Amino acid sequence: MIPEIGHFALVLALVVMIVQAVIPQIGAATGRQGWMKVADMAAMTQVLLVGIAFAALMTAYIQSDFSVLNVAENSHTAKPLLYKITGVWANHEGSLLLWIFILAIYGAAVAVFGDNLPPTLKARVLAVQATVGVGFLLFILATSNPFIRLDPAPLQGNGLNPLLQDPGLAFHPPFLYLGYVGLSIAFSFSIAALIEGRVDPAWARWVRPWTLTAWIFLTIGIGIGSYWAYYELGWGGWWFWDPVENASFMPWLAATALLHSAIVVEKRDALKNWTILLAILAFSLSLLGTFIVRSGVLNSVHAFASDPTRGFFILLFLASVVGGALFLYALRAPGMKLGGVFAPISREGALVLNNLLLVAAAATVLIGTLYPLFLDALTGEKVSVGPPFYNATFVPLIAPLLATLSVGPMLPWKRGDLAGALSRLKAVFAIAFLGAVLTLWLAADVTPLSILGIVLGLWLVFGALAEFADRIKLFAIPLEKSVNRARGLPKSAWGMTLAHVGVGVMVLGITISDTWQDEVLTSARPGDTLQVAGYDLEFQKIGTVPGPNYQALQATFRVTRDGELVTMLYPSVRTFTNPPMQTTEAAIRPTLLGDIYLALGEPDGDGAYAFRLYYKPFVIWIWLGGLFMAIGGLVSLADRRHRIGAPVRRRARPAPGAAE
Repeated sequence: MIPEIGHFALVLALVVMIVQAVIPQIGAATGRQGWMKVADMAAMTQVLLVGIAFAALMTAYIQSDFSVLNVAENSHTAKPLLYKITGVWANHEGSLLLWIFILAIYGAAVAVFGDNLPPTLKARVLAVQATVGVGFLLFILATSNPFIRLDPAPLQGNGLNPLLQDPGLAFHPPFLYLGYVGLSIAFSFSIAALIEGRVDPAWARWVRPWTLTAWIFLTIGIGIGSYWAYYELGWGGWWFWDPVENASFMPWLAATALLHSAIVVEKRDALKNWTILLAILAFSLSLLGTFIVRSGVLNSVHAFASDPTRGFFILLFLASVVGGALFLYALRAPGMKLGGVFAPISREGALVLNNLLLVAAAATVLIGTLYPLFLDALTGEKVSVGPPFYNATFVPLIAPLLATLSVGPMLPWKRGDLAGALSRLKAVFAIAFLGAVLTLWLAADVTPLSILGIVLGLWLVFGALAEFADRIKLFAIPLEKSVNRARGLPKSAWGMTLAHVGVGVMVLGITISDTWQDEVLTSARPGDTLQVAGYDLEFQKIGTVPGPNYQALQATFRVTRDGELVTMLYPSVRTFTNPPMQTTEAAIRPTLLGDIYLALGEPDGDGAYAFRLYYKPFVIWIWLGGLFMAIGGLVSLADRRHRIGAPVRRRARPAPGAAE
């Protein structure tokens, strides 16, 4: 009965979404206030209905109701409760339901927190949001219904892909979806603005917090996925330019550009058309990611589906949304009133350069991701595009972008003095130069790319700190006054500093871990000792350890340095039976200065086992940098200006004694 309730709730949600997509638009066009208010009621009803459907599917998973096809294909009674719950979205149908639920949550949030929006704009935003929801609900009901019954019901389910039975992959998809779907709000604001034919600083003020929210969630989601790949897949890497990794990275790049572009619209009433286009492109790349993951056109460890019918439906929906949005943009954008002008050397100019490089980087990733697909379709040839391509194309675009991150905030609006801005960064120049010298001294065979990474990382970290120090006039006025100035700064200034420092920390982590890592590929028997980076790893024993739904072959290593115990490591290989599969569980000893990373391989049949041993200096800085970026976004989001949006003009009170 519960699955039928969930199915019926989705059907009702579709009806409500159609009403929300049509009635408020007509009301906004004709000035009917009552029709426009339908959007608020529909958005709240919609989140309730989709929430009921999502709760129904989760209940079926928790109860191991194998009469539901989706549960039978993706769950098992032996699974721990956490993975029964997260199994809801660890499959094609459930993940789409999560997508729609988050879409409904965002729509309800606009209805609740959008009281300061003009009624017509709010109605149109919610109507556009519902239009997107109609497409996804039609897709899930027509091709991907998660509530299909099995009769007779099997006694046991097939189980969940063991690679997904991990805390990292449990929380990775929801964060990504909160980012993906969050960009739909910026998209809806942009389409609503095109329909109304007006974009102004107030519009940018409304769009920025939604875009920032999506960006924060995308940053966290990508970071979790990267760390999962590092510790779970056993190959010691954290990024491989996998198509599905790229699918989340492309909208992140576009969202980053959109955030910076919206600042120019808000501060200088410029770049309006470009900002609208960026909002459309950012959400379009999110939809493209959905197509890549769920159509099966590209191979990936993350891919959910390989049904051509589903892929065609998503492609048709993608073409309709993106094509329709770009067509409307082509019609209405030329009529938009142009904003203020500015000199090339200015803060606006730096932000434009930032945008161009970010969009070019996203286009590079898009080409590398889709090229194998087009080549296969045209010639039948199977190829993969990997790190060499991206190192040759992506890095040359990102390097100048990183170089400008410390200079841009030093420039004033409208017209700036580049020499003056650079003069305030003299100490940062000296630190970056010293970093290059130390790099050459510490590593005789260091590559130019490694030197560039060290220089850019130091330049970013200390450049962001120098800009903050300049804001509070550190050392130019008494310290107490500088502290007071820091307290009085907008939270967005603190957030920008944290985010830019995070980028620099990440660059340093990537560069140092790749340049100075030690790698040992060897085989060993119990009693042997492995060595890496001054550490001794004594192989003590190996044996079978039972798990909740697997058997693990686990090795035990005693790690010492100069005879002193450092830690114990327990690398293992887990063997699952439902479904049958082996996974590598690397043993990692993480510290701020470096990780010891040990992965167990195959036995050689003569009592020895293969091992992959690394020492990765500063690798944790990669994820610390991402954490700083996310915290910076959260701090910026707490800025009062983002919370209240644009001011609402109040009616003047009548004078005392005036007639009512």
